[in-house]
Amino acid sequence: MAQRIVVKIGSSSLASSEGGLNGDRVRFYADELASLHKAGAEVLLVTSGAVAAGFKPIGYASRPKLMHEKQAAAAVGQALLMRAYQEAFEAHRITAAQILLTRPDFASRSRSQHAHRTIEELLRQRVIPIINENDTVAVDELKFGENDSLSALVANLVKANGLYILTDIEGLYTADPRKDPNAQRIDRVEVISEELYKIAGGAGTAVGTGGMRSKIEAARIAMGGGVSTFIGRVAEPGDLAAAVAGQGRGTYFAGSLHSLPAKKQWIGFLSVPQGRVIVDEGAEAALLTKGRSLLPAGVIRAEGDFHPGDVVEVANANGRTLGRGVSNYASWQLTAVAGLSSKEAQRRVDVPRIEVIHRDEWVETYVQQSQ
Repeated sequence: MAQRIVVKIGSSSLASSEGGLNGDRVRFYADELASLHKAGAEVLLVTSGAVAAGFKPIGYASRPKLMHEKQAAAAVGQALLMRAYQEAFEAHRITAAQILLTRPDFASRSRSQHAHRTIEELLRQRVIPIINENDTVAVDELKFGENDSLSALVANLVKANGLYILTDIEGLYTADPRKDPNAQRIDRVEVISEELYKIAGGAGTAVGTGGMRSKIEAARIAMGGGVSTFIGRVAEPGDLAAAVAGQGRGTYFAGSLHSLPAKKQWIGFLSVPQGRVIVDEGAEAALLTKGRSLLPAGVIRAEGDFHPGDVVEVANANGRTLGRGVSNYASWQLTAVAGLSSKEAQRRVDVPRIEVIHRDEWVETYVQQSQ
């Protein structure tokens, strides 16, 4: 099994009903991962659970809501979580390593390269990297949520063969199977459409923050890197190996036909946008259906304070995000030429190239409606 796989486990899969870690579940997942490791796979684990593990020991009656309380719970719980995993893997004579990441670690190319080199060395030494968000320093607007997006970014970073997001439901259904007996499981997804988001679940559980929607978004990010994704349930011994073999209880998302170049992966999924550009219908069509660059004539307005070389989001007049790209203009320059012809824009501002965003530095993130 010469595969590199990333497995993501959420809080609800690890926590006991009254709070804290369920040791039996931690050991079960460690057993499943160890089985793949012993078969020759390179295994990376992305795990949630620090807040769930820590809020009881720190003295909270229930999962905290305020940021500083969650960060305090995570500071206690991360050590407990890591100790539980290390003890579980030691039973298989496998060494586990802790890696804590935040979104800026991916947004910075140098920092992501350092993280990549560290992970590669750990895998070379047959160590299982256990990756979690650094909750004690992350801020709301940059957080990964329930680590679904983090797992996809890690899978793309290490060029994994597959991403396996484990949940308590056997994949994506046409409706909530816990409420609708007629719900049908969707076994395979080739293209993520708006309809998939509409049928995805919303709220998570009392101990988790994720839902099916965030898992679909993670699959979309992974697909952008050419990584196939499985979302489903692993509850019995051998279930994870079956999922890796393509016979899991869940939904598979194709990845091989959707790979983006490394630069566009960074623009689309790793960068942190520094502003927003609102465009008219003509520019929207040019970007989404005609493969063209964004010109000043199609710009309605610029929002935020950004500079040439910064990544910006692009949205239509209704506020719907269409994608991201590298701006050739500062925000004040774009404000000065919004709606003008390229010839007139050149008279008013001095920019390295007339395109606001060149098509080579544009990534569409708009989710199309199914036909």
